[in-house]
Amino acid sequence: MSDMDTLDPMPALVGFTRALKAAGVPVTPDRAHGFVEATSLVGLDDRRVTYWAGRATLCASPDDLLRYDQVFDAWFDPRGELPRRRDTGLPMPKPSTLPSLDEADEGTAEDADDVLRAAATTTDVLRHRDVAGLDAAERQRLAAMFATLHPTAPTRRTSRHERWHRGRLDASRTLRDSLRRMGEPGDLAWRRRRVRPRRVVLLVDVSGSMSAYADALLRLAHRVVSTQPRAEVFTLGTRLTHVTRALRHRDGDRAIVAAGETVPDWSGGTRLGETLRVFLDRWGQRGLARGAVVVVFSDGWERGDAALLGEQMARLRRIAHRVVWVNPHRGKPGYEPVQQGIAIALPHCDDFVAGHSLATFEELLEVVGRA
Repeated sequence: MSDMDTLDPMPALVGFTRALKAAGVPVTPDRAHGFVEATSLVGLDDRRVTYWAGRATLCASPDDLLRYDQVFDAWFDPRGELPRRRDTGLPMPKPSTLPSLDEADEGTAEDADDVLRAAATTTDVLRHRDVAGLDAAERQRLAAMFATLHPTAPTRRTSRHERWHRGRLDASRTLRDSLRRMGEPGDLAWRRRRVRPRRVVLLVDVSGSMSAYADALLRLAHRVVSTQPRAEVFTLGTRLTHVTRALRHRDGDRAIVAAGETVPDWSGGTRLGETLRVFLDRWGQRGLARGAVVVVFSDGWERGDAALLGEQMARLRRIAHRVVWVNPHRGKPGYEPVQQGIAIALPHCDDFVAGHSLATFEELLEVVGRA
C-alpha cells in the first residue's frame, strides 16, 4: 500500500480503529493496542496480512465483520484483492466520521500518546486482576510480566566478622597494626559481622481448590529460584514433591512444563498436615527449613487431620526464622479465615498476606525480603 510506505503508520492505524468505533464496532483500548502490536509483528507491506491482523484483533462478534470489511476498504487504498462478503445493505459510515491520512498525520504525537497511555492503563489493570479470572490471552501477557518482579533475598548475620569502616572496635587487628609500626599509634580498625543471604523455602499447594492459581504461583516460584540460588520449592497436595530442579530452567514456560511433569498429584486432594510432616521429617528438620523464611501458598482447605496440621505448623515455627502464609482469598471483600485448616495454622504464622494478583505478589516479595 503506497500511502503506508511513505507515511508513519501509527496515525493511520490509530485512525482506522477510531473509524471502526465510529462505524459501530466496539473497539476497546485493549483491542486497539493488540492491533498495533499485531501489525508491528507481521509488518505493513502486505495489505492482506494487515487486513487479517485487524480482523483477528478488532472484531469481537460475527456482526462486526461486515462493518470491518467496509471500513477497511474505505480507509485503506483499495488495491489488491481482499476476502469479500456479500452486500447486505449495511450503511457505510459517513465520510465525515473517517479522518483522512493527512489528518491522522497531523495528530501523530497525540495518537501515539493515546495508544501508549491505553497500553499502560491496560497493563496496570492486569497487575491488579485476580489471576483466576483471566482468559488465555491475559494469562500469556501476565506470564511475560513476571519478569518485572525483582525478589530480594532476606539476609542473616553470621558469627564471623569482616573489616568495615565503622562498627565494633577490632582490637586484635589494631594491635597487630601497631606492632608492625614498632608500637607507634595508628588508625583504629573496625569490624562487623558478615551478612549472608537467608534461605527461602516455598511450599505451593497444587490441590484442586488451588488449581486456578497454581500456574501463577509456580511462575512466581520460578522467578524466586532464578534470582536466589538458596531458594527451594516444594508442591503440596496428597504428597510432597521437590520441584526446585525443574524450576531451574531459564525459560519460564519450559520450567512450568517441567514442574507439571514432575508433580504427580496436580489438582488432586489436600493433606496439608501430612505433607508438612513429610517435609519436616525429610528436609526441614535436617536444616533446610532451619533459620529459613518458609512461605506456604494455600487456601487452607484441609481434607486430612486438622490437628496434625496444627502440630506440624507449630513444629515448623520452632525451627524457621519466619513463617509466611499466602492465601489467594486474603484481602478480597467479605473473606474471613474461617476454614478449619487456615484457622488452626494462623497462630503459628508471622505474616498472613494475599496472593491473587501480580500486585500482591510484589507485596509478598517485599515481606520476604524484609524478613
